Amino acid sequence: MSTLKARINDDVKAAMRAQDKRRLGALRLVTAAIKQREVDERIELDDTQVLAVLEKMVKQRRESIAQYQQADRQDLIDQETFELEILQGYLPAQLSEAEVDAVVAEVIAATGASTIKDMGKVMGQLKGRLQGQADMGAVGARVKAKLGG
Repeated sequence: MSTLKARINDDVKAAMRAQDKRRLGALRLVTAAIKQREVDERIELDDTQVLAVLEKMVKQRRESIAQYQQADRQDLIDQETFELEILQGYLPAQLSEAEVDAVVAEVIAATGASTIKDMGKVMGQLKGRLQGQADMGAVGARVKAKLGG
């Protein structure tokens, strides 16, 4: 089974062969971010760590799109949206709100969490279970609401 990083590298080569400059540029941003983290930490990233890099890039694109909408810069919105779509192609399928709520309820029950002080313990468990499948910021807000924060 090929790794996520290998799949991205294969897609870079395919974009080069197809002379798809726009897609190639977006994919090179991904490979550069992965390489940067590997060099900084002197490690070889596994799929979970590559997913974390991709999630960070997705979050950055969403924030940029919001800022560009306020500045009324459609050209930049289009570019960020294009990159966002490519990045999301490598993430696992997103869970529905009901599925996320079910996992949150299950983890809260399993950890015996009852107050907001238990949020760190719950989020630690959820991060492993929901990595790449849900917006962890939104999940944090749900946990906080359930624990009465």
